[in-house]
Amino acid sequence: MKLEEEIFNIQSEEDFIKTCLKVFRYQYEHTLVYQKYCDLLEVNPDEVKEISEIPFLPIEFFKSHKVLNKNCDADIQFMSSGTTGQQRSIHHVADIALYEKSCLHTFEKFYGSVEDFTVLALLPSYLERDNSSLVHMANDFIKRNKSNESGFYLNNLDELVKTLENPEIKKKKVLLIGVTFALLDLAENYSVDLQNIIVMETGGMKGRRKEMIREEVHDILKKSFNLTEIHSEYGMTELLSQAYSKGHGVFDLPEHMDVIVRDTEDPLTLLENNKNGGLNIIDLANLNSCSFIATQDLGRKISDKKFEVIGRFDNSDIRGCNLMAL
Repeated sequence: MKLEEEIFNIQSEEDFIKTCLKVFRYQYEHTLVYQKYCDLLEVNPDEVKEISEIPFLPIEFFKSHKVLNKNCDADIQFMSSGTTGQQRSIHHVADIALYEKSCLHTFEKFYGSVEDFTVLALLPSYLERDNSSLVHMANDFIKRNKSNESGFYLNNLDELVKTLENPEIKKKKVLLIGVTFALLDLAENYSVDLQNIIVMETGGMKGRRKEMIREEVHDILKKSFNLTEIHSEYGMTELLSQAYSKGHGVFDLPEHMDVIVRDTEDPLTLLENNKNGGLNIIDLANLNSCSFIATQDLGRKISDKKFEVIGRFDNSDIRGCNLMAL
């Protein structure tokens, strides 16, 4: 079985560990930036027998280096958001079909077939720039479903409200996925009942509003939209997979991902469940880049494949995708 096939056929923790070690050795050999980083840490891949022994590449490397398999060219370059003057991350994606496969696989694991949904994407800040991984994912979902109402909304909230209030919409499965500031604009300027509609925030104020904690945002949205829960998506430019929360800010991971929490003072020390620290993300779908990323997010792992995001390290850039500062 090819390595890509193994990644999407993980059935157990034993499978996950085995595949992680294979991917680690593959990336040490083929992703030269990661190889050099491991060498600086004096990590011999032949001696790595546990996931805890695998080095996690600091996410900042995507701003300063080309993190890509030496034998691959990029199908597409995804770029992170950022204000003027900020250096943006670039993810050189060797196989866009692999990204689409990962997105679809993960969404359908938690929500069922995307073809059954009407997908309404309220992503103005992402649509205003090129090379957004989130826009690419949403566009792929829209193309795959069978609903005539599916589509993107830039700043045309009146049109979105008309769609949401269409009696025919109430009979369908609907996903409204939006950047946080745009969902708040919708909540504050329109009175619309969204019962039976999945409202999913992707995080981020994009400099349009003051940063707010997730609970505060969700309380506003729930009250305005007459909902009991707000869903969330956790993803970023440097990854090819997502985690999803169906409420309370608790994210679930697919089989090919995991989270390990590191000590904020000593990044090589790993913490047990329910301890706050920096989030190290394993995304095995990131096969031709790096699957082991040390993010600038703070959080805790609750249990197997479940985690929370509680903020960001001080003095790090505010990330637009799914991260709200405390």
